[in-house]
Amino acid sequence: MTQLKLPDIAAQHQEQALSLHWVGMCGIALPVQFDGRSTAAKADAGVNLIDGSSRGIHMSRLYLALESLANQPLTPLAIRQLLADFMSSHEGLSSAAYLRLSFEHLLKRPALVSPLAGWKSYDVTVDARIQNEMFHVELLVSVPYSSTCPCSAALARQLIQQQFQASFSQQQINKASVLEWLGSAQGILATPHSQRSTAKIQVRLRSNQTVLPITELIDCVEASLGTAVQTAVKRADEQAFALANGQNLMFCEDAARRLHNAVKQLEWSTAFRLRVEHAESLHAHDAVATSQWQWDVSCEA
Repeated sequence: MTQLKLPDIAAQHQEQALSLHWVGMCGIALPVQFDGRSTAAKADAGVNLIDGSSRGIHMSRLYLALESLANQPLTPLAIRQLLADFMSSHEGLSSAAYLRLSFEHLLKRPALVSPLAGWKSYDVTVDARIQNEMFHVELLVSVPYSSTCPCSAALARQLIQQQFQASFSQQQINKASVLEWLGSAQGILATPHSQRSTAKIQVRLRSNQTVLPITELIDCVEASLGTAVQTAVKRADEQAFALANGQNLMFCEDAARRLHNAVKQLEWSTAFRLRVEHAESLHAHDAVATSQWQWDVSCEA
């Protein structure tokens, strides 16, 4: 029996010729090797379509090429080679290639005081592209932290002062009575409000970067803010966390400025943009601040 040749619909010409900026697939399940372990990722892969007379691209070629990332450590070099494979498999059709990988990065974090430790998960996105014969890689990390409102701290201190004045207006003040008052609910009758907050940092790496400094970027963010959320804790750790919050009062503007100055010092950062979100416990809306450095339209995929 004669086997019929399968039709190649994508090779058939369309009625209207038009080039396209990006064509590909999103949400492809893919294991990636990073930091010595395999991690489940989602991949978006695509190329541009400069040949407007072509019906479409060869998506199966992109899909099959992604398998190379499952068999080697995730590095800028591995990503660059993958993008080059995307383009070589679409020679004459495409002049640019794109890849986005999204996954969770697990780090074991020690408690502040006790010997306990626990795992924290950070959302990570790696954006890469070859465009105009230039290779670009950007890291986007999302880091949770705690933020205590400076305004509420000042208002709480004022109420405590007023309560102190009312409690001791008619009696002699001595150290023992003040200590007892400070440890009572009557004394510290007001506390500042805090909220779980999120810092999202997107950094463009140097073109000759050999590793993906994901952990280093997360460490930089947490160190600059000083109030990273905790994992396993004892009461001593919780007390240390309360102290850290009290010594790191910040509006969203303060957090954004701290992060801007810290990330700017990273030697492998050539451009960045950041966004901090304070999920208000006072209001039903969030407080947000953004900043950027050397980030312009050329940084956009």
